Amino acid sequence: MFYREAGQFKSTYQADMAVFPIRQDRIGLAIILAIAFVVIPYFGDDFFITSVMIPFLVFSMAAIGLNILTGYTGLISLGTAAFMGVGAYACYKLTTYFPDVNIIVLILVSGLFSAAIGVLFGLPSLRIKGFYLAVATLAAQFFLQWAFVRVPWLYNYNASGAIEVPQRLVFGVPVTGALAAPETRYFVCLGLVVVLTWFASNLVHGRIGRSWMAVRDMDIAAELMGIKLLNAKLLAFAVSSFYAGVAGAMMIFLWYGGGEAADAFSIRLSFNILFMVIIGGLGSLIGSFFGAAFLSILPTAMKFGLPALGVPMAGATAEHVTFMLIGGLIILFLIVEPHGLARLWQIGKQKLRTWPFPY
Repeated sequence: MFYREAGQFKSTYQADMAVFPIRQDRIGLAIILAIAFVVIPYFGDDFFITSVMIPFLVFSMAAIGLNILTGYTGLISLGTAAFMGVGAYACYKLTTYFPDVNIIVLILVSGLFSAAIGVLFGLPSLRIKGFYLAVATLAAQFFLQWAFVRVPWLYNYNASGAIEVPQRLVFGVPVTGALAAPETRYFVCLGLVVVLTWFASNLVHGRIGRSWMAVRDMDIAAELMGIKLLNAKLLAFAVSSFYAGVAGAMMIFLWYGGGEAADAFSIRLSFNILFMVIIGGLGSLIGSFFGAAFLSILPTAMKFGLPALGVPMAGATAEHVTFMLIGGLIILFLIVEPHGLARLWQIGKQKLRTWPFPY
C-alpha cells in the first residue's frame, strides 16, 4: 500500500480519491437521504410531490448528463432536450413491443437508444468545438424535434404526435398510468436518481473522469499524454445522452403521464437545463442538484408562493418575472462566481469546519 506523507499526517491513495473523504460529508449525505426517503413522502402532500419533487428529480438527472459533457469534458451542447425526447419515444416504443417487461428496466434501456443517437451527433466534436459545436448540437435539436412530429412510427397512430403512457405495475403496484400514486412515482424517480448519481460519481472520480477533465483543460496536451480524443469525447456524449434519455423517459412516464414531445422537449428546455448547470456549477455533480432545485422550484414558488403571501402575481406576470430573475442570476454568477452554487456551498462548508477558529 502506498502512503503519501506530509509531516505527521499520512493518507492513502484510496482516501485521496474517496468521494466523501470527510466524515461530516458522509453524515450530511445520510441525513439528506433520510429526508428524501422518509420525511418528504410522509409529510409532503400530493401537490408538493408532483409539482416540486418529481420535476426536481427529473431535471437533476438531465443536469447531471449535461454536466458530464459540458462541465467535465468541456463540450457544449444545446440538444439536451432532443436527447431526452429520444429516451421518451424509445421508452414508449419499448412498452409497446415488450408489455410484460418491468417499466423501470425499460426506462433505463431507453437511455441506451438516446446514447446511440448522442454518439451519432457527437461525431462533429472530433473536428469542431466551442461555438461551432454548440451550433452542431443545436442542429441536432431542431432535426430531432422535427422527427418527433413528422415520423409516424415514433408515436401512436392518431397522428397527434402524442405519447400515451400505458399503465404498468411493479410487484403489483401501479407505477405509470392514471392509477399510479404520486408517492410511488416519486420513489421510482428517487431510486433512479440515487443509483445513477452514484454511478456518475464513481465515473468522474475514476480514470474515465480524469481523461474527460484532461480533454476539457487542454485537448492537445491530453492527446500527447496518450488519451484518445475519439474515445473520450464520444464516450462523454454517450454517457451524457444516456442520462438525458432516462430523464426524458422519467418526465413523460413518471411526471407528465403523457404528452406531445415536440412541445415538451423544445429548445427552451435545452436552454433551461444549460442554465441549471451554469447556476449550479460546472464540473460538479452536487451543482447539478443545486441548479435543478433552484430552477425547478422557482417557477412554482413565483406562481403559487407569492400569491399565498399576499403578493399579486398573475400567471403570465409570474412567468415573465421568473425569466428576468433567471437571466439576471446567470449574468451575476458568470461575473461573480463562475463555479456557481456548488462553489458557494464548498466555501460555506470550509468555514463551518473551522468555526469558531477561521485562521
